[in-house]
Amino acid sequence: MRHNKKGRKLGTDWSHTKAMKRSLVAALFLNDRIKTVEARAKEIRPDVDKIVTWAKRGDLHSRRLAIAYLNDKELVREIFEKVAQGMWQDRPGGYTRIMKLGPRKGDNAPMVIMELVTEPCVPKAERQAVAAKKAASKKAAPKKVAKKAEKAEKSEELAEDLGFENDGTVEQIEAVDAAEKAEAVEEAREDAEKAEAEAAKEAETVDAEKIEEEQADVK
Repeated sequence: MRHNKKGRKLGTDWSHTKAMKRSLVAALFLNDRIKTVEARAKEIRPDVDKIVTWAKRGDLHSRRLAIAYLNDKELVREIFEKVAQGMWQDRPGGYTRIMKLGPRKGDNAPMVIMELVTEPCVPKAERQAVAAKKAASKKAAPKKVAKKAEKAEKSEELAEDLGFENDGTVEQIEAVDAAEKAEAVEEAREDAEKAEAEAAKEAETVDAEKIEEEQADVK
């Protein structure tokens, strides 16, 4: 009966399992990525999180705990320096990623690649904002299509007014472009005239107010 024996067996005794886990964790921190069996990767994930938590604390006791687990002072120094420089500061957990590769030839064992997650953590609010912007852009896309359709219909009407029967000819395209430019120029001219008229009205009202104020001062 396996009482008080938590964790996976991994096909070895306790001392061999402890040494194997320590070796895998050290290899992961050295190379940032290892290839191993899925059961072993899942078994060392809590140990990796524990060491990163010690590095985030950064005190002497945490450093001694990490050295006692890894038996490598230089590796522990590198881990603590990376964390002190800002790695994993914005990530509250989940410092590893497991990607499945499929069964291994020979014994059909499920193989995975386990790597450290080094990219910055994006908050949930920012992810939702990006998703909302994408959804809004998708909704706005039909409006652009409608504008293009309106422009195409307008160009067809202009071609009919100009007396072109065959679609797609060079003369028709040039004539339609010229007509559209002429319409745009006329619209811009009308807008300018309206703006000038409004400005003149505003100037007249200002002058009238000034005259009234001067007359009131004289009285």
